[in-house]
Amino acid sequence: MAHPKSKISKQRKRKRRTHKKAHVPQIATCKTTGEAHIYHNAHWLDGDMYYKGQVVIKGEEAEV
Repeated sequence: MAHPKSKISKQRKRKRRTHKKAHVPQIATCKTTGEAHIYHNAHWLDGDMYYKGQVVIKGEEAEV
């Protein structure tokens, strides 16, 4: 059976794995509506799509 040339120490292994973790998404509040949404993402409210406090898609356009 093959064996590793040298054993990787616990410290070295843990240094490599420090960035492998789940992150909490950033939550922003819309200036216009006050609705909480994920940062840098558009969100729907009452049939309208908002992005950076402005209406991007109106409700009637989305249904057609």
